[in-house]
Amino acid sequence: MTTLSVPDMNCNHCKATVEAALGAVPEAGAVTVDLTSRKVEVTGPAPAAALIQALDKAGYPATIA
Repeated sequence: MTTLSVPDMNCNHCKATVEAALGAVPEAGAVTVDLTSRKVEVTGPAPAAALIQALDKAGYPATIA
């Protein structure tokens, strides 16, 4: 599992965009978004770099939490 910090995520539209971006990454698995903590958990074996790149493309810079 990979946990990412996405500090610019603050509404349900943001949540949906983040879920869609990460869901498009091969082998991402399940994506759980917590708006309160602005953290995202990804259960699959996708590389963290691929997840971060997908979020960057979607306009949501992220780091490993």
